Amino acid sequence: MAKPTPLSGFPEWLPDGRIVEQHVLDTLRHTFELHGFAGIETRAVEPLDQLLRKGETSKEVYLLSRLQEENSQIPDKQLGLHFDLTVPFARYVLENAGKLAFPLKRYQIQKVWRGERPQDGRFREFIQADIDVVGAGELPYHFEVEVPLVIAEALGSLAGIGLPPVRILVNNRRVAEGFYRGIGLDDVEGVLRQIDKLDKIGPEKVSGLLVAECGATEDQAKACLALASISGSDVGVIAEVRALAESHGAVTELLETGLGELEALIAAASERAPGVVVADLKIARGLDYYTGSVYETVLVGHEQLGSVCSGGRYDTLASDGRNTYPGVGLSIGVSRLVSRLLSAELVRATRSVPSAVLVAVSSEEERVVSDAVATALRARDIPVEVAPSAAKFGKQIKYADRRGIPFVWFPGSAGEDGVVGADQVKDIRSGEQVDADAATWAPSDADRWPRAVPVS
Repeated sequence: MAKPTPLSGFPEWLPDGRIVEQHVLDTLRHTFELHGFAGIETRAVEPLDQLLRKGETSKEVYLLSRLQEENSQIPDKQLGLHFDLTVPFARYVLENAGKLAFPLKRYQIQKVWRGERPQDGRFREFIQADIDVVGAGELPYHFEVEVPLVIAEALGSLAGIGLPPVRILVNNRRVAEGFYRGIGLDDVEGVLRQIDKLDKIGPEKVSGLLVAECGATEDQAKACLALASISGSDVGVIAEVRALAESHGAVTELLETGLGELEALIAAASERAPGVVVADLKIARGLDYYTGSVYETVLVGHEQLGSVCSGGRYDTLASDGRNTYPGVGLSIGVSRLVSRLLSAELVRATRSVPSAVLVAVSSEEERVVSDAVATALRARDIPVEVAPSAAKFGKQIKYADRRGIPFVWFPGSAGEDGVVGADQVKDIRSGEQVDADAATWAPSDADRWPRAVPVS
């Protein structure tokens, strides 16, 4: 068989990279559960018409079909792989509403598939970790404050392994919509989509698009860019926005509502996560179903990677026409995060295998003795493997060294007088070798399992 060609956009980590990824996943899961979020998993496929509810995403959806279709495919029966976890979650809520307790706090960690051009940190198959809070009929604003702070805590918990500091950039769609309508722009969704391109194409091109595609005048475009230029980590940013609105005669009831919500979020964050949450009025989140707070998260010093976590408030995504389930949530791009941790050599695994101990085999006839030692150690939660062959002990030690196993165990052997000597364990890093009993000996906590640690 010829050597296979890698598929771009479908990441596969080596064993030590997988250890780093698993540490990230375990940390996120632990933090989410500390805050009362319950885990769920949804199916990998959704009807195509449901996937396309979210907006201009048709070019990103991977369709699912059999190699040999028995009947012609009916468009409304087509299935696609989900490209995020929000749309499946909205469907899940509608299907199970009668069995769920609201407000529902859920986390979901799964793979998603998106047909876009692969590049640094951007994949076609990747893991997302989402948290959402959904209410029945209504959802108090304080959840729009709680959710980003949970994310701040979760990502902050990864600082110990070398994750750079994060900045959660926040805005409120009511502020933006109130301001745009106040200056006479009615195509709010169009304006938001163009403002969302600021970091990619710059203010001059965005200004041109506002004029050409949204019907804005030059002065209106300048006002939109002026709003987008405002940012700050304290409540002083609220006064700055209000002053700009007053100068353009754009103080509306909707804008004041949004400013009140944004102020509450910034005030709470300045106490619970000082310096982490920053108001940034250019954050638009171009998707049209967001209705309140919107969030994007960047790694400090790695801003060129783009957002590693984003989301917002939505009021009508989960609705069956009679009942509406408003929600707020954030989604962490786990694969994007892990790829940067590994490619920038910020994090490493202490070893690439679980085994802390290799039990040596003196002869194939004595393998049963080595197996018994391994069984005793595993019963005490010590990960162990037995040497694959009864080679010379020097070769068995080299085998352990190649795999990164820190300890080699030598079962006691009978001397000329028939007395069996004590077992011994060797730390092959330091060379220290001591008598040991499988019923009591244990490695240090740092050596028991492989860990993700910062690259020194």
